[in-house]
Amino acid sequence: MYDVEPLKPTNTGWLIADVIEETHAFGWSRTEVDAGLPALLNDPQWQPYIVFPGEFVAPERVVTEVKLEHGKRPLFVLLDATWSEARKMFRKSPYLDHLPVLSLESEQISRYRLRRSKRDDHFCTAEVAALCLELANDQAAGSVLDAYLDVFTAHYLGAKHLLPINLEDESHAYLKAFI
Repeated sequence: MYDVEPLKPTNTGWLIADVIEETHAFGWSRTEVDAGLPALLNDPQWQPYIVFPGEFVAPERVVTEVKLEHGKRPLFVLLDATWSEARKMFRKSPYLDHLPVLSLESEQISRYRLRRSKRDDHFCTAEVAALCLELANDQAAGSVLDAYLDVFTAHYLGAKHLLPINLEDESHAYLKAFI
């Protein structure tokens, strides 16, 4: 997580930990690495992927599918930051250079409406996580995370614009089924 990103009210990274029990979060620094991160990346139960657009990476590092070695589970490394901050994190984190880069090739357009990127194919952190979960054949968790993002967005925008929240809409109903 970049600097103050987790403290921003529009941050969606924390939604992932609410849905996925085994989530780890680390603050990012250009000069220091939390010792827990390399330990996690080197843990033999995991097969780590750094999730980043392939267009900015050497082609030999890019993968578009999750292929697991026997007995390993996917570990998706997401850079929770604005787009420009995420590029900086990617470039200035040499301890991630050995990881394959999972480049998401989604046909969908970002639904995130709380902060805008200049490109419709840039997703917020929760959308990226939902796409990763689907690639790892966990469609249920990906769908719950998508619904949670929709509920979060509705509540945030409702509070910002002093609008009532429809607790009976489709995303609330879908999410209630999992609570």
